[in-house]
Amino acid sequence: MEQIIKTLSWKKSFLEIMDQSRLPSQEKYIKLFTVNQVYQAIKTLKIRGAPAIGLAAAFGLLLATKQMKTKNKDKFFYLIQQKAEYLKGCRPTAYNLFYGIDRLIDVAKQHLHLSIEEIIMTMEKECLNMFYEDLQNSFKIAEYGEKLIKDGMRILTHCNAGALATSGIGTALAPIYLAAKRNKKVEVFVDETRPVLQGARLTMWELKKAKIKCTLVCDNMAGFLMQQKKIDIVITGADRIARNGDTANKIGTYSVAVLAKFHDIPFYIAAPLSTFDFSLPDGNAIPIEQRNKKEIEYIQGKRIAPLNINVYNPAFDVTPCNLITGVITEKGLFRADRIKNLTR
Repeated sequence: MEQIIKTLSWKKSFLEIMDQSRLPSQEKYIKLFTVNQVYQAIKTLKIRGAPAIGLAAAFGLLLATKQMKTKNKDKFFYLIQQKAEYLKGCRPTAYNLFYGIDRLIDVAKQHLHLSIEEIIMTMEKECLNMFYEDLQNSFKIAEYGEKLIKDGMRILTHCNAGALATSGIGTALAPIYLAAKRNKKVEVFVDETRPVLQGARLTMWELKKAKIKCTLVCDNMAGFLMQQKKIDIVITGADRIARNGDTANKIGTYSVAVLAKFHDIPFYIAAPLSTFDFSLPDGNAIPIEQRNKKEIEYIQGKRIAPLNINVYNPAFDVTPCNLITGVITEKGLFRADRIKNLTR
């Protein structure tokens, strides 16, 4: 399959990304020249989706190294670690961000014998390796996941786990794109995904662009759709998966999983192995990002709530492994409670 959307691309001296905060009204690419600009782009959701922010963070760290003036190797590595910790602070839940940064640092440490210029070249090569691995992983996820989709299926998804979330064709949407390409008739029901509306703004934009039949629904309509037997399968992405299979994904995913279990509808997670955090025993250990209350108080710049109110705004929730039918990865389809046997 071809790439549907070019979410990010490396241009040697800067990182170019599609500004997702402007979608769907405006398709605009922006150039990021510094690690600070990358940090802000991730923090403000100009680029989002676990695999994509992992890549952006790695390229951000690379930009930082290219702009370091020191010729002292000890200071060089001190500054790398400093910038790495800075980047890790922008979003705490998505594991790909930590994976991308740590992998880049590990490569740098493996080449201590080289000059600083040569180490930077090695890091740049590794960033590109991660980019193309993610691209290929999305195609492999598509192949494994497409087998789950029967002709005529109606699929529910939550948030955006499509091309905009990766360097390729996505995670949760990848099998859908491939099913459509193989002439299976599918319909996707898209949760709007409050409060930032990634489903309404991004997933609907992607699916419409790909000419796949899709219907936008409010988040609180998913259960009624299931009760009416209008949903055959649920596929979502993931931001971090613990060793026991518990999965953090966009807030609202847990509710969808509970509803799917009650209505006996298969619920699948699609994610590359870079999303798996084998250091955490279960979902209770996954850090949950708390975001600005303005995301709930405002929609498109217009205030919808009274002044001076309390707001609770977790960006993610955790779905226990016993609610997950299976996890679609680039290495195949696995039961959620068996992923501890996986290796990268």
